[in-house]
Amino acid sequence: MTDASTGSTATPPFGFPFPFPFPMPGAPGGMPNPAAAFAQMTEQMTKAWQSEFEAMTKKAAAFPKVVEAAMNAKKGSTPHEVVMSEPPVRLLRYTGKADKRHGTPVLFVFALVNRPYVLDLLPHKSVVRQFLNAGFDVYMIDWGTPSPADATKTLHDYVEGHLHRAVERILQETGSPDINLIGYCMGGTMSAMYASLHRELVRNLILMAAPIDWSSRDSLLLTWTDPKHFDVDAIVDTFGLIPPAFLGNSFALLKPVANYFQKWQGFYDKMDDEKFLEDFFAMETWSNDNIPIAGEVYRDFVKYGFQQNRLVKGTFPLGKHTINLGNITCPVLNLTADADHLVLPCQSTPLKDCVSSTDFTEMSVKAGHIGLSVGSRAHKEVWPKATKWLSERSQD
Repeated sequence: MTDASTGSTATPPFGFPFPFPFPMPGAPGGMPNPAAAFAQMTEQMTKAWQSEFEAMTKKAAAFPKVVEAAMNAKKGSTPHEVVMSEPPVRLLRYTGKADKRHGTPVLFVFALVNRPYVLDLLPHKSVVRQFLNAGFDVYMIDWGTPSPADATKTLHDYVEGHLHRAVERILQETGSPDINLIGYCMGGTMSAMYASLHRELVRNLILMAAPIDWSSRDSLLLTWTDPKHFDVDAIVDTFGLIPPAFLGNSFALLKPVANYFQKWQGFYDKMDDEKFLEDFFAMETWSNDNIPIAGEVYRDFVKYGFQQNRLVKGTFPLGKHTINLGNITCPVLNLTADADHLVLPCQSTPLKDCVSSTDFTEMSVKAGHIGLSVGSRAHKEVWPKATKWLSERSQD
């Protein structure tokens, strides 16, 4: 320590050859005063502990509200009726109060690996309501929970079976000659397949984070399903129905820190915020409401999609058909999420070069895979534009 008057270096007590890292009130000549330092440090620690205790007390007081929010979490927010049932598959028609201004109905097609009500999670986070409020007649396919009897269903059974019969029922009910098809994730891939086989029935096609091209190896899912070390046939032959825990844990492990640690840290920080609790438990209810998937569908999708990338090559087999996306001629709106770790944007954007549509629009949002449907940015920036896009191309 340098003496201000002499410029010489003095050694502090206890043999420390460096100054203490905290101010030393009352120390003569600038020398440390251990007693004063200890008192100051004790005071600071006491204040810190008091502050933390007050915060913990506030969190504890919020616990009843946490329990209430968890118990009141709902699955979907918009009233609907079941207009067709092929157990376990149901076709839902939403019965919102908005006036129907467009003659072309909308059909949402979600993935087979999760519940579709994420598209209608909460009133302020509902893609369904965005289209209802825009004047559309809105339907959604609820794939239900497959039983062991469904294990042998193929992708063809879903696309050309359940999906096609749902479309026919909608056309019968509404009297419309065609529909607007909106597919999300795997449901988007299935919707593109359907549009390529039934051009006359699809007026407009909207895809949300739909995997089309699996050539990139940047995705961890593509690495895990590499045929060099992933035997999809052995997995399907063993399980029959692919267990929901197998799929859910695989998706969670794509971002383990965020899903297993940061999420709960954020929950603790905001658990006294009632609005946060409503959103949190609605999302948690959905993300944990997993369902199995028919083994043969899983085999088709992994083998011909992830491993052989046959959709963009025009060689993807679907029953007696071979899917050629070039048969799609209707207007297409392709939506992607910049931060999507499940379906990378580069897996969706090649669609433009595959279809024959002359009316092709792309939109992107700064969000993750699920943020595309529930994120506040998506509902402010994307969905008003998407409903406008569809309104301009639908029958009045």
